[in-house]
Amino acid sequence: MGEAWSVLAAVLSSALGGTSIGATRYLVNSIDPLAIGSFRFGIGFLLLLPVALLQGDRWPQHSDWAGVAGLGLLYFALFPILFNASLIFTTAARGALALSTLPLLTMVVGAVLGSEALTMRKSIGVATATLGVAIALLSHLGAAPPGAWRGDLLMVAASLCMGLYSIWSKPFIARSGPIPFTTVSMGVGAACLVLISYWRSSFAPVAAFEAPQWLAAIYLGAFGSALTFYLWAFALAHTTPTRVAISVTVNPITASLVGAVLLDEPLRWNLAGGIVTVFAGIWIATTAGRSPKLATPSTRASTD
Repeated sequence: MGEAWSVLAAVLSSALGGTSIGATRYLVNSIDPLAIGSFRFGIGFLLLLPVALLQGDRWPQHSDWAGVAGLGLLYFALFPILFNASLIFTTAARGALALSTLPLLTMVVGAVLGSEALTMRKSIGVATATLGVAIALLSHLGAAPPGAWRGDLLMVAASLCMGLYSIWSKPFIARSGPIPFTTVSMGVGAACLVLISYWRSSFAPVAAFEAPQWLAAIYLGAFGSALTFYLWAFALAHTTPTRVAISVTVNPITASLVGAVLLDEPLRWNLAGGIVTVFAGIWIATTAGRSPKLATPSTRASTD
C-alpha cells in the first residue's frame, strides 16, 4: 500500500473530524457534551463491530488486551473529556490552534521514545502547517474570555493524548489490523463515557430529541466516529505517527468551511491563505528526497 494513500486517508479522517464539529456544535445546545461523546463512539462501535466480524481480521491477542483497553480509555474517553472541557474556558478558534500542536507534540514525543527520527524536513512541514492554521483563524484569535489559557492548556493536554495514542497504537494495529483494533479500543472508551453519562443523568434530554438531533447524532457515529477513526488507524498502520498527526491541521479548515455553508459564518481571505499554507506544510512533511537505490526497509525505517 503506497504511503501517499495513507497520508490521503489521514487527511480525509481529519477533514471528516472537522465536519463533525458542526454536528457537535448543533447538539451541544440539546445534550451534555459527555452524552454526545457516548453517542458518537457508541454508534461508531456498533457500526464497526459487524464489519470487523465479517472481515475476519485478527483480533487483539490476549497479551494485548490491557494495552488496547488503556489506549481506548486514553483516546476515546479522556481525550473527548479534555477536548470538551477546554471549550468551556477558551474560544473555538484558540482551541483549534491549540489542537494543531498535535503534529509537533507527536514529532517530539516520537523522537524521545525512539519511534521515529526527528528530521529537518518534517520539522519545517509541521511548522508550516501550524502556521497555516494560525493564518486561517487569524480573524478569530483576538477575542478571548478571561482565563482562556486554562482552556488552551486543556486542549494541548488533549493533543498530547492523541499523539501518545498515535505512537503507542502502531504495534497493536500491526498485530491485529485497523478495524479490530479500532473497534475494541473505541468500545472500551464508549463504555466508559456511557457509564459516566448515565451516572450524571446526561441522557435525560434525549426524550425530547426530534429528527434533526437524531440525524446529527447518527452522522457523528457513522462519519465522525466509525469512518474517521478507521481511516486514522489505517493511516497509522502504513506510515509514521507524525505524518498522520500533521493532517489534523486540516480539521479547523473544514470546520470553517462547514460553518460557512451550514451556519452562515463568514469566510475571509485568510482562510484561503491558511488552506494553501496547511497543504504546503503537509506536502513538505510527507514527502522526502530519498535516493531510490539507497532506500531499503532498514534505512527507510530509520529515516521515516
